[in-house]
Amino acid sequence: MFQKSNIKEKLIKMRREAEERDAQRRAQKSDFPYFNLSTSPIDTHALGLIPENIAKEAKAAAIEIKENKLALVVYDTNAEPAQKLINELKSRGFQLKIFIVSLSGLNYVFGFYKFISNAQEKITSSVKVKSLKEKIVGLDNFGEILKSASSSIKDTAEILEIIFDGALANRASDIHFEPDENKIKIRIRVDGILHDVFYGFNKNFYFSILSRLKLLSNLKINVSDESQDGRFTMEFPQKKVEVRIAIAPSEFGEVAVMRLLDPDAINLSLTDLGIREDDLEIIKTELKRPNGLILNTGPTGSGKTTTLYAFLKYKKSSEIKIITIEDPIEYHLEGIEQTQVDEEAGYTFADGLRSLMRQDPDMILVGEIRDKETAEIGIQAALTGHLVLSTVHANSAAGAIPRIVDLGVKPSSIGPALNLIIAQRLVRKLCESCKFPQKTDKIFQEKMEKFLEKLPKKINKEKYKEIKIFNPPAGGCQKCNNSGYKGRIGIYELLLNDPEYEKLLVDPTHTALSSHKELEELIISSASESTIKKFALEQEMITMQQDGILKVISGLTTIEEVEAVTGPSAINK
Repeated sequence: MFQKSNIKEKLIKMRREAEERDAQRRAQKSDFPYFNLSTSPIDTHALGLIPENIAKEAKAAAIEIKENKLALVVYDTNAEPAQKLINELKSRGFQLKIFIVSLSGLNYVFGFYKFISNAQEKITSSVKVKSLKEKIVGLDNFGEILKSASSSIKDTAEILEIIFDGALANRASDIHFEPDENKIKIRIRVDGILHDVFYGFNKNFYFSILSRLKLLSNLKINVSDESQDGRFTMEFPQKKVEVRIAIAPSEFGEVAVMRLLDPDAINLSLTDLGIREDDLEIIKTELKRPNGLILNTGPTGSGKTTTLYAFLKYKKSSEIKIITIEDPIEYHLEGIEQTQVDEEAGYTFADGLRSLMRQDPDMILVGEIRDKETAEIGIQAALTGHLVLSTVHANSAAGAIPRIVDLGVKPSSIGPALNLIIAQRLVRKLCESCKFPQKTDKIFQEKMEKFLEKLPKKINKEKYKEIKIFNPPAGGCQKCNNSGYKGRIGIYELLLNDPEYEKLLVDPTHTALSSHKELEELIISSASESTIKKFALEQEMITMQQDGILKVISGLTTIEEVEAVTGPSAINK
């Protein structure tokens, strides 16, 4: 029995030796060197760059990576699948070092795929990182941990996991890598404010970090003189976090900014958005309508996507079909069909919207109205029995109408389609653990009382009768990263195309003729933003600043926060 086993082993050895000699002969006839894989260590990070099925088809594998230099072992470089793989890797910016190997050597390498959870490599949280995350309790602590890790850990994957975990532990929405002449500054944005976290990493190590981010995002590694955008997924035990990355050249190297799309950020209902009760009733009524156009406006980072996703979740039902077209899809919503713009392939918002109309939708979300064609198709959809939600860049609700007219849309078609325009901003919320009441003088109290008196009747003034203003303490507390603020809340203004509905909310006996037509006439006459705003105020619209001051009285934020996004108010004069 032992003799048979011994003979078998010798035969296998002889067969492998013959295969290696054959690989050596083939290498001599080619332009590539021979490599014996049986004694070579395998880098699973490199191996995971090529999915297992593609590697086996091409009879090739990546066995080592350093920055953008990739060692690739191939059985036959002339085979079509191998050529295709080589060209693809080169197009991604890899500098390839190609070796000729035997089939038995490749099979040995393919056995290492079982150690990779997913051939398409992703960042995953490990037990080690999980335990580290528990230690990250604030920005200062995060910086200290990262400083310590940078001096002892040279693995870019591990460093990145620490950075991402620390950012999420501190509720960051963005991570910034900013190189200067000598080192790299890392900053994170929390509640709209950038905070310095770490200043370190030499240029070479930063290049390794950047290369890894490019690999994860399927970007070109060897391109450093032009902007690139991509995305990848971080997988944690409890959730997946999408990461959008934008890389751009700068004086001292490439700047990288990553937006963390935490799914917990959109788990908000209508009532969680911070919308006043009277405005919430208007929104619910407009969302019940079978057709029409609802627009949301505000600058980048003002919470428009969160608001519109909350609308979609409110409307989601087995009885209606909801389709979105976005650029890009920021969050994945269960039970809703989502499509993504691909302008390189010729699939624009206009093309996508035109296509979606043939899918028999009841409700459509258009990520952004950017051009005349998209606006016209969206308006036509709203006029033909569809409820359409979208965003447009404008500074106020009144400013959205001239903006659409400026795109070249016929003013006569806007009024009949338009139901509601919402403008919004985000302000930081006071930390509930450390905020304290502000001592106010008689003059300030009188200003607040006058402010309340001038508000429309639909505002329940009894709710704000007790004027109590809160402030953040200097230095805050541990729960709010010593800032005095924790989280953000929206401030809103609503321009309803039928303002008489608002009056009915206050006085059910109100029987005046609808001013719907009057607004349409203003639109047809290409009225200015100031004219439309004046009309809206006459129809008792509550402005964003007024909504913000009401939230100040409610103890949610400060006047300084409201003025930072809406401008000076009469309260502080």
